[in-house]
Amino acid sequence: MTARFSRGAAVALTLGAALALSACASGSAAPEETAQADSGTVTVTDNHGEVEVPVNPKTVVALDNTAFDTLDEWDVELAAVPKDVMGSVWPDYTENEDVANVGNHREPNLEVIVAEQPDLIIGGYRFADYYDQIKEQNPQAAVIEIAPREGEDEFGELKRQTEILGQIFEHEEEAAALNDELDAAIAGAKDAYNGTDTVMAVNTSAGQIGYIAPEVGRSLGPVFPALGWKAALEVEGATNDHQGDDISVEAIAASNPDWIVALDRDAAFVPEEREPGSAPADELLKNSEALRNVTAVQQDQIVILDSDFYLTEGIQAYTELFEQLQEAFSAA
Repeated sequence: MTARFSRGAAVALTLGAALALSACASGSAAPEETAQADSGTVTVTDNHGEVEVPVNPKTVVALDNTAFDTLDEWDVELAAVPKDVMGSVWPDYTENEDVANVGNHREPNLEVIVAEQPDLIIGGYRFADYYDQIKEQNPQAAVIEIAPREGEDEFGELKRQTEILGQIFEHEEEAAALNDELDAAIAGAKDAYNGTDTVMAVNTSAGQIGYIAPEVGRSLGPVFPALGWKAALEVEGATNDHQGDDISVEAIAASNPDWIVALDRDAAFVPEEREPGSAPADELLKNSEALRNVTAVQQDQIVILDSDFYLTEGIQAYTELFEQLQEAFSAA
């Protein structure tokens, strides 16, 4: 990534200049101290409250998948990431041997974070349960969680996350542009929907089709209120379980949706890492005996999310999804 090389060169020049100045004046601050003083700090409000964070921190650890697209896009170097839950989406991090591996959220190696002595840790999302432990183990670091909060508007939360990252890494204009692109994509997808067609959201994994509840369901649930979709099926007590709620395919078929929008959970992983019995979502839906007479299948009104969506779920992923939905609904 050329931008990372350029940043490294700039840092080298800055440190060289600082060393020259320190040789001319006794009692001057060390180069590292001068760089940190020049960068300053910014106070952000994360999911827990106000946190003072260094601007352009020297050593950063990130655990939140929803932030990786933005960090990668801005060429933010990371010292450690959870490579085991990143698939092949971010090779700049996962294939870089200089980036340490925290593992996965079920059995993370938190000592890896400690060893890097980070100035900033972007936690949360799948790693939210470890917040207190990470803070205790890394007293020198600013620890923030800025993933979308449960019960809040998903897309307002993604914009908040992007704004905070823009403040920390001095990419405020780029952050504003990302937020504007999301707003435009939502508006376009909303205009393309006729307001009457019924929509069913599902996910697929290990050859199974699962129901995703409107509003509360993982990934696709928030899209319903954002676009004013009319749900084909609403189940009392539905959850945001990432596996999907235990609703039969027959019940999905009985609701006869005009559209089916599907998240393929297995597609983000290489074949050898997929669940046994997995098959592409499009194949599962179109070959399902129970769904064969459903309007969405009959009229080929099926939208399959990007194969990496299950791992990303950030502002770029949703922007692309809304653009995809606009195109599909406009063409119907």
